[in-house]
Amino acid sequence: MRDVLVIGGNRYFGKRLIDRLIAAGDRVTVLNRGSASPPAGAIHLVADRDDEAALNSALGDRTFDVVVDQVCYTPRQAAIARRVFGGGRTRRYVLTSTIEVYEYEDSLVYEDIVVPVREDAVDPRDVPVDLQLPWHKAEFLDTHYGEGKRQAEAVFAAGSPTADGGTEFTYTAVRVAHVLGGADDFTGRLDHYAQRIRTGAPIAVPTENRPATYIHVEEIADFLFWTVGEDFAGPVNAASHGLLTTEELCAAVALHIPDGRTVFQNVDVGQISPFSFARSYGMDNSRATELGFTFGHVQEWLPRAVAETLGAAGGQGE
Repeated sequence: MRDVLVIGGNRYFGKRLIDRLIAAGDRVTVLNRGSASPPAGAIHLVADRDDEAALNSALGDRTFDVVVDQVCYTPRQAAIARRVFGGGRTRRYVLTSTIEVYEYEDSLVYEDIVVPVREDAVDPRDVPVDLQLPWHKAEFLDTHYGEGKRQAEAVFAAGSPTADGGTEFTYTAVRVAHVLGGADDFTGRLDHYAQRIRTGAPIAVPTENRPATYIHVEEIADFLFWTVGEDFAGPVNAASHGLLTTEELCAAVALHIPDGRTVFQNVDVGQISPFSFARSYGMDNSRATELGFTFGHVQEWLPRAVAETLGAAGGQGE
């Protein structure tokens, strides 16, 4: 039996991860601010992960085989975690990161050829960390999400020594592709398209609209569960095989709205629709594949993902 701590992540694929861990017979502890109870069978600890003293108090003398951190968004939060979980409190730390760490890396090497980025395109050991930025402000964090994750990875990669000179844990950063699927998708991004297709309203996309990589909500839960049982370190991309364009995504949505109309509007400035990108967001998943994980293909699960999220009513009233 493994002792696994999950920080946050008590909905969407985090909830599915917890269910998988419990089903496997692991002793699972969920730590959050108390806004939601974890699934039956999990131990519940309440603390604000930004409050180092409260976090230490809630954890007491507990130790864990693995920590899965679903809600580390800033280098400040990573620095607290480094101090709290160093010194032997865990042997492995899994940080849920994001495809958006590649926000500044160009994955287009030729004009019309998309080359997915590998993990070494962003080496967290080379990312500068600035703890003085206003990471505590929601509006700043919202507009610096990818940078916050980059710097959080950098803090873990630096491996700062613990105060008591204890042994550091092994860490991995799972860079998650854009997630689709599930009736509990709370983002509203597919519904954005459903509403516009239903009414024929324009769908704003960049003039040069680039494809991206995606992963199904069940697949990323499987991937994180698999990662808990592995011992590799460093960043790893988690994405289904294949790229998906906005047009392909809208075509899948339109199948649920037979009387709808898909109208794209190219824009060079201003707000664009979710899942439309002026630069390519393609990730190379070969490292995870070579380590032993088997991904599906986005075109195989896309119809199911859209059906799950929009439901029989095609997204009406959601």
